Amino acid sequence: MQLRAYFAIIPFLSSTSSVVFAAQGLTSSSLTKHVDSLALSSAFSPIKEAYWTGLPHHRRTPFAVSPDGGTAYLAYLDASGTDVHVQPVDPTTFTSAGSAVTVAGGKEAGGLVAHDGDGGFALLTNEALPTGTADAPADETPVPVLYRYGADGALAFKTFLGGPGVHADFGLAASPDLNGDLVYSADADLYGAYFVVTAYTGDAAGHYGDSIQYVDGANGTLLEIAGASSSWGCSHNTGIALEAADAAPFASVCAEDQGAVWLNTDTQGMSGTKISNENTTNGAGGESLGGMSGSYSALARLPGSDAYVFAWVSRGAVDLTENAWLGAGYTNAANRTNGRNVAFAQLASKSTLKGDEASSEVGAADGDLQVNWITTGTADNSNAHVAAFGDGASALVAWEEIAEPQCEFVAMGCRGAFTGAYYQVVADGAKVGEPLKVTDTFVAGDMVTMADGRICWPYVAMDWDLSEAVPYGGSTETTSAISFACMTLNNSTAAREESSASTPSSATAYADDSSQYIDSE
Repeated sequence: MQLRAYFAIIPFLSSTSSVVFAAQGLTSSSLTKHVDSLALSSAFSPIKEAYWTGLPHHRRTPFAVSPDGGTAYLAYLDASGTDVHVQPVDPTTFTSAGSAVTVAGGKEAGGLVAHDGDGGFALLTNEALPTGTADAPADETPVPVLYRYGADGALAFKTFLGGPGVHADFGLAASPDLNGDLVYSADADLYGAYFVVTAYTGDAAGHYGDSIQYVDGANGTLLEIAGASSSWGCSHNTGIALEAADAAPFASVCAEDQGAVWLNTDTQGMSGTKISNENTTNGAGGESLGGMSGSYSALARLPGSDAYVFAWVSRGAVDLTENAWLGAGYTNAANRTNGRNVAFAQLASKSTLKGDEASSEVGAADGDLQVNWITTGTADNSNAHVAAFGDGASALVAWEEIAEPQCEFVAMGCRGAFTGAYYQVVADGAKVGEPLKVTDTFVAGDMVTMADGRICWPYVAMDWDLSEAVPYGGSTETTSAISFACMTLNNSTAAREESSASTPSSATAYADDSSQYIDSE
């Protein structure tokens, strides 16, 4: 079919105070880079291939800063593919602040929480069980586990979130790929973990879904919280977003392979509020939330409020038909565009979408009229992430662009020459100013709100190539250093302090037929 190439124009409602505060948007002086500032004690492989397509993704390096801003950690998978290293980081200089803790046997750095003072950190990872363990999954398939360490590097507790004995009534589950996240609520003293699972016993054996688990922060007890915990939620989960709340359930979003992205805080499954209709296929949903190694920093809580901001990529949706397998209320859709565009949504609370949800009307020609688009062109955009600035009103959305994409797979990623990473301020449902474009700074780990209101994140300084699949057997590229980038609102105190302490590159205004942005190169 011929795809329609138009987008709905969504009216934006903006409060005067927040828009005035951030009205000038971003300039090159908003971005500060700390290139190769953190020396690693072990080598790290920064490229992770996507399943099925083999296209390159950034291998996530979880980054966390304590609430008081005094302590930071970065987690990364050893280049060997086994062992996760957790490195203390100075949150001012982004250099080493001590010796790394190695979590032996870890297969994925799946989420990280930093605590104040001597509180240390918590890590979500997955690991194979010892040989001979009763009811273990076959072939040393890893299971999800939460580790809690003190600042002295001593293990406080270890809690399995899957495998033998966990949700045995439903069926036991493993996590060959977590592709999830870990968050913590100080108000509830709860860790929340959301991750992909595959069942190896029970009715769902051989199938993929997801699980939301809660762990007592005081003693590491795995809790079963009615209306919050879930052994099996979105079937064939293709993307996860999780953010802490004052009490369980925490705010959550899932992308699935049946046709939608759901705000599922209250349901933990493929129901709740439909944020977006998506064209999907078995096991794939367009990598809406980043695909492999991408389920982080997609949902951010605005400081001092109960509101959240969510970001994703989408090909749009037209020609809704009934999903015959799931039945009434569930739909399939065709693409509106070949490449993916960036969108964001405001949440009034952890359970409430601000604005209309996506249509479930069978026969509707347009299934994306509710979407608040950031981009609307023919480029392919991927790796979308969002974090909140400290002002309590503004957020930063980041993504990567291929201007002339080749999209050869249904509901998966695209390839082509990488043409830039973009950073856009949003507030109250509207874009603020023009996006900042760079070609040497990417998002490859958690975007974190710092104590001074900036947003900082880790990346690897490298030539980023999206033109071809990763060679068979995986990438052989490694690094021994991690870089950090920080973004400030130009009229904030942090922006003025960073501008006086660093020499920014010059900015050039650029415009073409479809967009206008600030180029920092």
